[in-house]
Amino acid sequence: MTPDRIRPPFTADERTQLVGWLDMQRAIIRWKCEGLSEEDAHRSVLPTSPAMTMAGLVSHMRWVEHCWFEVLFLGGEAKGPQFDDGPEDADMLVDAIPLGQLLAEYERQCAVSNEIIAAHALDEVGRHPDFTSAAANLRWMLLHMIEETARHAGHMDTVRELVDGSKGYY
Repeated sequence: MTPDRIRPPFTADERTQLVGWLDMQRAIIRWKCEGLSEEDAHRSVLPTSPAMTMAGLVSHMRWVEHCWFEVLFLGGEAKGPQFDDGPEDADMLVDAIPLGQLLAEYERQCAVSNEIIAAHALDEVGRHPDFTSAAANLRWMLLHMIEETARHAGHMDTVRELVDGSKGYY
């Protein structure tokens, strides 16, 4: 289920606020894609960043969720395009993948991340032995993911406006 684009309650507990802010930013990612044609979803509008398309950003966010919660926090296998020996920004190279599929994969990944978050204490630290960032606790990772998701939602604001003129703040 796609979360609403609403801020968490002012007086909620810490976990509710952190997950609430992250879910709101995730919902903005999805919202920025509403009504896009496949052509526009895959259109590059920044000559110096050709992989930064709406579809590419959705894919990137899916893999960032996977990396932080399943790999770094849980200590899972470092798999996915960002861990392969492929080209830089491989997680954003999605020309042949429909936007609807990318959004569905992102939504599933967010659900997995939320299950992980719900099952662990905020003070629990990551477990992957090969990555320095795994030393962060879940609270830090949540704050980072809020920042990461909001930053890319901002990129999507700009890309979407350049693609078809649509703009708006949630």
